[in-house]
Amino acid sequence: MELQALPSRIGQVRRILSAQLRYWHLDPLIDRAALGVTELLTNVHLHAQPDKTCTVEIELLLDRLTVSVHDHDPRLPVVADLRDTEPLATCGRGLAMVAAVSESWGVRPEGESGKVVWFTLPTPAAARPRPAAATRPPRRKVAVPEKAALMFAEVEVRRPEHAPARSAVAG
Repeated sequence: MELQALPSRIGQVRRILSAQLRYWHLDPLIDRAALGVTELLTNVHLHAQPDKTCTVEIELLLDRLTVSVHDHDPRLPVVADLRDTEPLATCGRGLAMVAAVSESWGVRPEGESGKVVWFTLPTPAAARPRPAAATRPPRRKVAVPEKAALMFAEVEVRRPEHAPARSAVAG
């Protein structure tokens, strides 16, 4: 979804993200994903130039949720050393919090068109799709006359384990 990273819009994105995670039955990830996307969008609001336009994307793969924010500012974020941050400072901890609540995070420069800042969260085991073999009933062997066996080769049709799920909501 594309939006202006303004405080009112950040709250809307948080609600949309939470609703999508509920739809995917990933309720245990809502708090950490909402915190992470809030921090990334707040960074766009506070630091991005020349404008505050950005795109948020969420992607669900087999065992991982990836949340990314693309903005038009090519400058890469500076991660502050928390030991140098004043105890009562109101900024400078956002990316450290993203790092603390996520499995991994990073920044991907995209030349003059900006950058993408992303983080990943592991999906709970209960929400992961089960392998097809575990849900399929056991196969029965059928006696086939030798002549018929030569005419028909056994073909096993398999579904892909899981296709990536993406969500894009017009903002």
